[in-house]
Amino acid sequence: MDKMDKSDLPPSGQSSRQELSALDADFIRVLEDLIDALLSNGTLRLTDLPPQALEKLSQRKRARQRLRNSLDLIDDGEELL
Repeated sequence: MDKMDKSDLPPSGQSSRQELSALDADFIRVLEDLIDALLSNGTLRLTDLPPQALEKLSQRKRARQRLRNSLDLIDDGEELL
């Protein structure tokens, strides 16, 4: 059986459910990046994915784009001094 050290335990005050949610969010981003890489090199085609997966992937991409746009403080067309 593997030994657990203190780094394997959730920080004090943070529930296991919160820790799992944070890990899930990080893992989802890894999966998105993996899907993008597989699409880029032709290993995977969008038509290979089920419609529900395509919709969820599209929703996340749109949400990230909106966030990126809202954080863009300088318009790309704007001249800098």
